[in-house]
Amino acid sequence: MTDPGTIDWAALQAAAQSAMKHAYAPYSQFPVGAAALVEDGRIVSGCNVENASYGLGLCAECSLVSALQMSGGGRLVAVVCVDRNGAALMPCGRCRQLLWEHGGPDCLVQTVRGVLPMTDVLPDAFDASDLEERGDAG
Repeated sequence: MTDPGTIDWAALQAAAQSAMKHAYAPYSQFPVGAAALVEDGRIVSGCNVENASYGLGLCAECSLVSALQMSGGGRLVAVVCVDRNGAALMPCGRCRQLLWEHGGPDCLVQTVRGVLPMTDVLPDAFDASDLEERGDAG
């Protein structure tokens, strides 16, 4: 696991705040930004994009994962998600699963309780190993 002390959390926070300014949140008026450090040193970011049919909106972390894939993929090392004031936000359940998929159990997340590994943010996670171990061998 990456030592949290080696992460430039201020740079990630600034990138998340910058991303938040691009949010499309006309319904909730709740802009969100997210930024992550990728294992190769890149920083990727995203913002929430709402929709008139509320449930189809995209969270900032969804946008971040899309940016990760569009810029060459890789593994997420550390993630920050912020509100309009720069305060840390906890990823929702769907986004916790996305972060697990693209960062794994050791990915660090700045949370409302401090920096935590994904194993604490999403305990007992379901992932590809469950599909392999429990899949129908037919």
